[in-house]
Order: sequence, then structure tokens, then C-alpha cells
Amino acid sequence: MFILDAHLDLSMNAMEWNRDLTLPVSEIRKREKGMVDKPDRGKNTVSLDAMRKGNIGLCVATQIARYVKPDNKLPGWHSPQQAWAQTQGQLAWYKAMEDAGEMIQITNKKALTAHLKAWENDKENTPIGYILSLEGADSIIDLSYLQKSYDQGLRAIGPAHYGPGTYAFGTDSIGGIGKKGKELLKEIQRLQLILDATHLCDQSFWETMDIYEGAIWASHNNCRKFVDHNRQFSDDQLKELINRNAVIGMALDAWMMVPNWVRGKSTPESTGVSLNHMIQNIDHICQLAGNSLHVGIGTDLDGGFGLEQSPKDLDTIADLQKIPGLLKDRGYHMQDIENIMSKNFIRFLEENLAN
Repeated sequence: MFILDAHLDLSMNAMEWNRDLTLPVSEIRKREKGMVDKPDRGKNTVSLDAMRKGNIGLCVATQIARYVKPDNKLPGWHSPQQAWAQTQGQLAWYKAMEDAGEMIQITNKKALTAHLKAWENDKENTPIGYILSLEGADSIIDLSYLQKSYDQGLRAIGPAHYGPGTYAFGTDSIGGIGKKGKELLKEIQRLQLILDATHLCDQSFWETMDIYEGAIWASHNNCRKFVDHNRQFSDDQLKELINRNAVIGMALDAWMMVPNWVRGKSTPESTGVSLNHMIQNIDHICQLAGNSLHVGIGTDLDGGFGLEQSPKDLDTIADLQKIPGLLKDRGYHMQDIENIMSKNFIRFLEENLAN
């Protein structure tokens, strides 16, 4: 079944983890054998080869670079200019992948339609499509840079990531959107970008909902009902997004799927975390909505974690093909399964991208 993954940090893996994503996952693991600089070395799950094997022909691919002020202990760049430069390096990698015939950027409805048709007719020789998204807006030095990004193909943006940001407060922080955040939202709306609500803290989320009227999705968020942490959305937040015709992508980071996960200690085996936990989150959103039209796949695989913090029944991203069977076992009909695997996000893009 065709799959759209609404959140993959491909360029971050290429540029900061130094992974050649044109290789099979097994080759990348082999090259990282013995490396200990990051906890997920040799445990990667994503490559363009694995995406192709899993029929993941379209994704939302990120740029990400956090700017941290002197009192912010999170890792990041020490000026917004450095953060901007990092996103430009990431963009250069995507462009190099385009030149190599590995990927193709989708910026409008016409390109989307053409890509889906090409993939259906000859997926072996069609580049993987990507919609460019910015995870956290700290690299936007001033609002003129958002126009620059749009001109480069940016089509979705999340105002915050972890901690306090320039334009909003993100995961594990508390605060509102402020003057700069309101100005950013106005510019997002003017450019008709998609606003990604993922990572907004509760206060910033609700303040955003009060004033933002444009297209909105949550590319990679799970349900607070199952893991009571501010990174996940409460039922009230999920209902708000559903009422705004949003689609919410389900993430596969294990700590977001099972409660009481302890980083560095818990394992997929010790907690039993599996793809069925994703099905649990999918089903909860479908029950809240009363239909299957507001949930999709946004795995965040290799988003700073690997097999050590992924479902125990997943080896590579190609194993997303197990999800349709699990949904069928849960009683979902084929149309619902197709909605969840790709069609909801595709419809959203058809409705919100320019012609």
C-alpha cells in the first residue's frame, strides 16, 4: 500500500549524523559499527532505499536548527544566523538528492498530482517526493527570511520545537506566542503555508488557535490519553484540530507510545512497545472524530533515536507495511486503511497547496 510519512528528519540524518541515505539501512549500520558518539549509532531505520522498499513514495521532510539563548541548556546554535545557515546546508543536501534523481520536491498541487501518477506507473524509477517543512522557526532571523524559505519551496512550518523559542514555547516549556509569534502566524497565513502544531506547549497551542485561521496539521503527535506528557495532545486539543480539518500523524518514538519510559534504561523488549501501540493511538483519534479522516502516519523515525527506542516489531521504515494488516485485524475497512496510510494527508495537500 502507498504510504505518506508526514515527518522525517532526512537532511538532519545526512548532515549531522553523517549518514549516506542512498545506501541500504544495513550498509549504514555496518559503517557505524563501534561508534558511540550517539545512542542510536548502528540502529538506524531509515534510508531512501528502505523507503522505496516500503512503498513510501511521498514524505514531509524537515529542515531543523534550534537557536539557543545563553540561559538555554538545550543543544543548538548560538545565533539565529548560524541556525539559518544550518537549514541552508540541509536544503543543499535535498537539492543534491534531486540532482542525483533520488528525490523530487513537491511545491504545488500540479506537481503533487504528477508525482503520484508517476509513482503509480513506475515507482522503481520515480524519485521519492518530499514536501519541505521547517521544524521550529528559530532559524527565521526575521520575517523576510520566511519569504526566502517559501521561495525555496518551504510549505509547512512548526513555530517551536523543544523548550522556549523565538516565536513560541515548545515541548517541556510554558509560555505564549507573544508579539513575534503573532507576527509569524500572520505571515504564515499570508504565504498560505501549512502550520504544524506539533511541539507547541499547551499555552502556545491555545493562543495560536485563538488567532490563526489558516491550514493546520500535526505532523507527528500521539495521544496524551496513553502517555500523560505535554509532548502528546490532550483530547481537547485533538478535537480542536479535528474541527479545523487537520490531519494528525502518528509518531513511533517509543517513549511517546508507552508510559513510564526511562531513556537509556527502558527497551522495546522490556516495555513491549509495538506497532499495535500506534494502532491504539490511531483508533483513539478515529473514535474522537467519528471517522478515519483525521489521522495519518508521521513516524519521526531516526529523529534522534533508532531501534533502541522504536517498536520491537520494526526493523526499518519498510515495516510500516505491517500497519494495514494490524488495522484490518482491528476491524478497519480498506477505505479507512487507505485514508490512514496516505489519502488523508494527500487530500489535505490537494486542498491547501497552490495550483
